[in-house]
Amino acid sequence: MGRARVRVSAVVDFPGGTRGDGLPAVLSDARRLAAVRATGLLDTGPEDAFDDLAQVAAAVAGVDRAFITLVDDRRSFWKSCVGVDATDLADRQNPAHESFCYFVVGLGDRFVVADVANDPRTREHPSVGPMKIGAWAGCPILAPGGEVLGSFCVIDETPHPWEPAELATLGTLARSVGNEIHLRQSLATSQAALHVSDQLARSLQDSFLPPALRPVPGLEAAASYLAATSVGKGTVVGDFYDLHHATGPWWAVVMGDVCGKGVEAAKVTSLARYTLRADAGDHLSPAVILDRLNSAMIDQRSTRFLTAAYATFRTTPTGVSGTLCLGGHPPALVRRADGQVEPLGVPGTLLGVLPEVHLTDTGFHLAPGDLVLLYTDGATEAHPRPEARGPRGMFGEDGLARALSATHGLDPADTIAHIAAALSAHSNGWASDDTALLAMRAPLAG
Repeated sequence: MGRARVRVSAVVDFPGGTRGDGLPAVLSDARRLAAVRATGLLDTGPEDAFDDLAQVAAAVAGVDRAFITLVDDRRSFWKSCVGVDATDLADRQNPAHESFCYFVVGLGDRFVVADVANDPRTREHPSVGPMKIGAWAGCPILAPGGEVLGSFCVIDETPHPWEPAELATLGTLARSVGNEIHLRQSLATSQAALHVSDQLARSLQDSFLPPALRPVPGLEAAASYLAATSVGKGTVVGDFYDLHHATGPWWAVVMGDVCGKGVEAAKVTSLARYTLRADAGDHLSPAVILDRLNSAMIDQRSTRFLTAAYATFRTTPTGVSGTLCLGGHPPALVRRADGQVEPLGVPGTLLGVLPEVHLTDTGFHLAPGDLVLLYTDGATEAHPRPEARGPRGMFGEDGLARALSATHGLDPADTIAHIAAALSAHSNGWASDDTALLAMRAPLAG
């Protein structure tokens, strides 16, 4: 029997043209097919390494279905299919013309549709009705040579205006899958390829840390992430921070620390970061927002807990005013313009364990020159390598307060650099845990 003719919309211009059945010609490219076969993943069962990443993608996008696929010349094979009950290998695939993945392979780039039924590129696609596709977003999974192996996609049953942060994270996760595949191939010939595992972990970690803090009018801010030297390569940790707009003149800032490491920690981190962003515009009380995050974690039956310091604030003619809440997290430190340092925040319940938590909002005001520091416990618990001789123990809250006081007059970036240097000097350059630091200052008058 010949292949069925597929109706491909004329608005989709595949760079390599189409083949006889209307699908992209690159599907049959010999070099690409060889790269797909070389993965060794076709017709293999599910694996945690891929299912965990697919679950992260679904959580980030707030959808029920996520797929990691490999596409040969005739079918789309689902190496991971979160949200679909398919245990037999025969059920973990569909013909190429019934899969949106051929768009990604044919374009060699991501393919995003917010409203499938009304988009001229997809409204006549045969899978829209049977697979209940309301919105679709997919990014290419690349082989080391640049060949498109398949796609990492998420599906919503209803129209979904995909957010830039969702698409950016999906792209990072697709690169992580490509790195994992490359790692496996490299390990077959050389142990020297172990560094790729670290790239996999760090690419996932980086998706939870903004490359640069968003500028806030009337505020100076800086942040840094200091990787632990004691954590093995290829390990994802749970420190994260974010600074983003909430609503009207209000902004939100968070510093969080998920218990444990690995993909499980990454899943909780993604849930926390995107839940906080989604709820930021609904309420200005940090305690209410953290309580909602706690409920989301309980509903997800998370196996990890987290601590967080979350604040909402706005700039005023006299500085910065806001409210801070601590969910099991160390208190923030305020450095006044005269160099005095004081703790900020009332201790509260850590999140993700108990259905009811005790959380308290604390108001604050930063006058011109005042600075507030948020940090994870890697800062206070910094200590020299255990086998190193000497009387020094943990850096401690007092040590951190003294280091902050010594930065009197410095802007946020220089303040964080000074604290990082102090931590390194105390621990002889050895970091027992990852450490995140974020500082915000009300600018000096004039």
